Amino acid sequence: MMLREPARVVEVNPLGNMTAPLTGEELMANNPYRPWPARITSITDLTPTEKLFEFRLIDERIREAFRHEPGQFVELSLFGVGEAPISISSSPSKRGFIELCVRRAGRFTEALHAMQCGDIVGIRGPFGRGFPFERMKHHDILLVAGGLGIAPLRSLINNIHDERSEFGKVTIIYGSRSPSEVMFRDQFEMWRHRKDFDLYLTVDHPDETWDGEVGLVTKPFEHLELDARHTYGAVCGPPVMYRFVIDEMRKKGIEYDHIYCSFERHMKCGMGKCGHCQIGHQYVCIDGPVFNYWEAKNIQGSM
Repeated sequence: MMLREPARVVEVNPLGNMTAPLTGEELMANNPYRPWPARITSITDLTPTEKLFEFRLIDERIREAFRHEPGQFVELSLFGVGEAPISISSSPSKRGFIELCVRRAGRFTEALHAMQCGDIVGIRGPFGRGFPFERMKHHDILLVAGGLGIAPLRSLINNIHDERSEFGKVTIIYGSRSPSEVMFRDQFEMWRHRKDFDLYLTVDHPDETWDGEVGLVTKPFEHLELDARHTYGAVCGPPVMYRFVIDEMRKKGIEYDHIYCSFERHMKCGMGKCGHCQIGHQYVCIDGPVFNYWEAKNIQGSM
């Protein structure tokens, strides 16, 4: 699928002052429903079903104005196909480019996986509430991901990596069903060999190539040593794993309000208008997708 770059649109200042062009922030604020054209600049195969896409916003003003927190998401548009919310996988410190990890699982993602470098998509956002990065500084960090849950946590991990001196001990636990489904292998190898990261990889069903742990993502907790009073936890993965991982974090003594969960719901508009992602009285797209456990525990039907 090859899409031509859309024609350049001349923006008009709402005050009618043609000598004062709008800034990128003003352009995005004027119409948050508008997808901004972005070019695919890189595609990396991670597993047989997941790819990592890198995008560059075409309008320089929008590109310079784009800021995000780890844990936020964007709405990705494929013109003529549809739109879907995708978590941002790149660190906020990686300016000028946006990385999204996408699993092939339906019509929209099939179309995206068929695209090539140079093709044009639409991006609007970022949306939602991310992880409390500034609050996490000067603490130990425990990050637990299962399967595709590593995609939003990768943004947080890379942000911590880029400001490593601001954090204490960093522990990463990642669980997958099989070795062939482990994503970001090159980056895991890099983290494995760094002395300032503790990495635990585990799979449910090993093969002859696997030399890591075998079992559920909670298995590494059996020999995990933490300073619970000074630790923040972050969790993302299949819904079934949250309760068990949080139980293990609580057994280690981590406080409820120091455990953060990234939820996935069927989001559409990204701005709390359509109601698709409503849980109780809250909307995941604007009140989340990141909640601390104390908040999540009190949302009807969330856990």
